[in-house]
Amino acid sequence: MRDWIALNMTPGVGPRIAARLLEHFGAASAVFDAPRSELERLRLPEETIASIVARDQHQRAELEAGHVRALGGDILVLDDGAYPALLREIYDPPLVLYVRGAWRECLAGPAIAVVGSRRCSTYGQNAATMLTRELAERGVVIVSGLARGIDAAAHRGALEANGRTVAVLGTGIDDVYPREHRKLVEEILNKGGCLVSEFPLGTPPVGQNFPYRNRIISGLSLGVLIVEAAENSGSLITARLALEQGREVFAVPGNITSRNSFGANYLIKSAGAKLVQSWQDVASELPPEIASQLLPPAGSRKKRRRDAQLALAPDDLDDAERAVLALLSPDDPVHIDVLAQTSKLDFSALNAALFNLELRELVRQLPGKCFVRKL
Repeated sequence: MRDWIALNMTPGVGPRIAARLLEHFGAASAVFDAPRSELERLRLPEETIASIVARDQHQRAELEAGHVRALGGDILVLDDGAYPALLREIYDPPLVLYVRGAWRECLAGPAIAVVGSRRCSTYGQNAATMLTRELAERGVVIVSGLARGIDAAAHRGALEANGRTVAVLGTGIDDVYPREHRKLVEEILNKGGCLVSEFPLGTPPVGQNFPYRNRIISGLSLGVLIVEAAENSGSLITARLALEQGREVFAVPGNITSRNSFGANYLIKSAGAKLVQSWQDVASELPPEIASQLLPPAGSRKKRRRDAQLALAPDDLDDAERAVLALLSPDDPVHIDVLAQTSKLDFSALNAALFNLELRELVRQLPGKCFVRKL
């Protein structure tokens, strides 16, 4: 482990140079055993060669391991059996992963990454929270980057469902950025989530770290869901990395007049991303053995959806109101005649129930006496 940590700390060794070294030597220990002449043939920076030959990072690596343990964390290295198998498959996997929290459980489950704009709209925030809550309720681990906006909403949606979430950091695991997310990090750790970083302790939140972090977000996941992304945003970088890594890419469509919708709409129109309106759209694209566990049999889906809707209904609804609410969905308008027929209520009781539900903003009337449930 010491060799891997030391190589990760060596000046000039980023993901690309690390990949070249491992391709040539096979393991971190072999890199440090190599003669200078062989390192020079790889055209490495002189600073990097000097550091490797002198082994000047090994003592620091030993101290680092002790500090991580004192923090309650662990270090996973690339040749470790506990290292996430999906992440190991990417072109330039991190040499070292610093982890803190319930990482074994989080990294073993099926995971979906959710990323998007830091300056998100209320629509984007609600969509991210709703989708991650529903996926996390079904055992899907939510991976994101702890940034403001959509990332934070994704973590919070998973926590609301008492699910697991992984925050991939652009700093060391001893730091929290942005600062206002300290309470969110505490909640992630207290509720069975984990923190992941490839950066040594004490690494500050410098801008160049975050694109590197993005490949870990997608690499840990079966797919990446984009919820709002401006043109040339970091979320589009994550989507591109996901495509290069052979991951599924999903996108929530947005308002065509909004700058934040450019990225998601572009991915749907031009990059083959799957349009997502519900958690089922994500689950259906996962490997069959995982999708079959998440998606109920076709005949029972409608009933389960109604049961879930009723579970969220206020407790003080009367029987007629609950019966009407169970027949409505947010997507499919239902005519009042159909409601009367299926609810078995007379028109007087039905109209009273619909009126009360509208007053409480639980349902909405559309033109032509059709009704939908409000989200």
